[in-house]
Amino acid sequence: MVSEFKQFLLRGNVVDLAVAVVIGAAFGAVVTAFVEDFITPLIAAIGGQQDFSALDFTVNDSTFRYGHFLNALVAFVLIAAIVFFFVVKPINYLVQRSNQGESPDPTTRKCPHCLSDIPIKASRCAFCTSEVTALEGLGAPGS
Repeated sequence: MVSEFKQFLLRGNVVDLAVAVVIGAAFGAVVTAFVEDFITPLIAAIGGQQDFSALDFTVNDSTFRYGHFLNALVAFVLIAAIVFFFVVKPINYLVQRSNQGESPDPTTRKCPHCLSDIPIKASRCAFCTSEVTALEGLGAPGS
């Protein structure tokens, strides 16, 4: 059982996930500091409030710190934007670019009469039963 546990811990995707969580937490801390130290004062300069985290209201002796929530919301939006524009978009572009290689030879074609997909070597359409000409170089089945 110990060896299975060791094998599980040393499996590549578990280690990769652990590294991603640690880097993500560090990145989150940096973005949170950026929001609190730069973005919030910039918004405060426009709106007049110096510190969003101090914004709150009280109902029946319960304090609601909506300023802290605003800081967290701005941090989340920034993290999501950074991940989208600097990770997701480039990866999608690379995947799309790698998929644009030579396409394999087609195995079907359109029937000229009913536009159904038929095998490329077919001499008759299975849907409308019309005779179709064999494509050049392929001939009809069995030829």
